[in-house]
Amino acid sequence: MGRASVTIYDVADAAGVSISTVSNALNRPDRVREDTRRRVLQAAQSLGFTPKSEAVNQARKGVGRIGVIAPFVAYSSYMRRLAGLLEVLNKANLEVCTYDEESAASRTSLLLSRLPLGSRLDGLVVMGIPLDDEAAERLLAASLPTVLVDSEDARFSCVVSDNALSGRLVARHLLDAGHTRIGYLTEEHEVAAHPQQGVQRSQAFAAELAAAGHPLELQRVVSTAHSVDAARVAAGGLLADGSLTAVAAHDDTLAVGVLHAAAERGLRVPTDLAVTGCDDGDVAAAVGLTTIRQPFEESGRLAATTLLELMGAEHPTRRTTVLRQDLVVRGSTGAALPATV
Repeated sequence: MGRASVTIYDVADAAGVSISTVSNALNRPDRVREDTRRRVLQAAQSLGFTPKSEAVNQARKGVGRIGVIAPFVAYSSYMRRLAGLLEVLNKANLEVCTYDEESAASRTSLLLSRLPLGSRLDGLVVMGIPLDDEAAERLLAASLPTVLVDSEDARFSCVVSDNALSGRLVARHLLDAGHTRIGYLTEEHEVAAHPQQGVQRSQAFAAELAAAGHPLELQRVVSTAHSVDAARVAAGGLLADGSLTAVAAHDDTLAVGVLHAAAERGLRVPTDLAVTGCDDGDVAAAVGLTTIRQPFEESGRLAATTLLELMGAEHPTRRTTVLRQDLVVRGSTGAALPATV
């Protein structure tokens, strides 16, 4: 690499720090630790880097770009979170680059392992994807301000919903309506290092039933791929013996599959079968589905606000924000009053 082609980005990559840290080390050394300053200076010297005013100014301003990675195509709820995030970041005049992850149910994220960090982005929001240690260490090594949404990791700031509460609310609602023979339709997922939102929800649901003396039997729990048709087929297995009076689904998409399966068997909803979902998307209102309303747009706004605070803080602190969820009762359960927990 020729001396004239060396940039502040090269120094940042060589020293393993952000470009803002390089700028501080060269211009405001009191803002960085001594060992960091020495590492930056050694990298600059070994590369033959000579600071230029325009490079320093660019480092101070950043590249003005935020990355957002989420399973946008697989789950429409993440588009709603993105809408809330854009409300805040657009006002901050930041460019937003979106990266679509195939699924939130995967063990690891290939995108996170390949995403350009450091000089390409000023911050990152990861939505709905559990981080494995390799991905987490890569983000930490890049000193890239990062916020997780709908996923938790003690090493990062997080914005999450109270998934356990949603599981308890649905279970209590069905129990209060007199249901004791209940099935559960969950999404297929790979086992991850940290509990995913669906696992938290189903575990809390089962615990609430058990506490009421009506444990969720294993044969009444079925997993399926995340589509209406796959859920319809899976729900058909749940309904085959005619013993169930209610089915709770992981989300609204799967719940619609349950409704189709019930119709195929001539079951009337809610007279013969009560059905619940989770998310309260457009489809829930359209089909009269009892569900859990999640504050998607609010979670996106909070993620963006948290990220901006991290980017502007000299000594950023991590925090986790937990958002409450609420039960929305509609005709699919035939109940007039919402449950409370």
